[in-house]
Amino acid sequence: MLKDIASALRPAVMMTALFAVLLGLVYPLVLTAIGQIAFSSQANGSLIRSGDRVIGSSLIGQAFTSERYFHGRPSAAGKGYDPTASSGSNLGPASAALADRVRTDLATLAPSPGSPVPADLVTTSASGLDPHISPEAALFQASRVAAARGLGAAQVRTLVDAHTQRPLFGILGEPTVNVLELNLALDSLPVGGPSSPR
Repeated sequence: MLKDIASALRPAVMMTALFAVLLGLVYPLVLTAIGQIAFSSQANGSLIRSGDRVIGSSLIGQAFTSERYFHGRPSAAGKGYDPTASSGSNLGPASAALADRVRTDLATLAPSPGSPVPADLVTTSASGLDPHISPEAALFQASRVAAARGLGAAQVRTLVDAHTQRPLFGILGEPTVNVLELNLALDSLPVGGPSSPR
């Protein structure tokens, strides 16, 4: 009887052990190796470096506050752009807290009363970590950045256009601008001198 049970269980135990090794060890190692060989930058977090120093990731937004830099979307992740606390604010359209925050942001962003502010400059993304803004949001800030750096507004607008990522195949997605990459491009311009993005 025990011999029959053991012989019946042997294939199940062997298959469990085989698939545990294949799917728990071999498969992840193969995918990790493929990722490191074929997509090394993406597999390691799409990090952006300045020399030997990591200054950010093209996938995670940062809080820029200086007038010399383009600002990203507001973030509800922790104290702002905290990848360990990624989440939206969960505030609905009837929320007084949301209305107050948007009203405050609008007052600081609008160059003159009645000037339209792009929605992504006053609304958070679902993750709170979005590194992109719309081209309209970048162009809205171009005059401020140009004035703070002593650059021509047309030069800054051209830089925004050069860093606008177009929809895939011209139809999939929306045009976006990566804020960190745009700010690094600003720092590479000869006018204004070197700075640390913030």
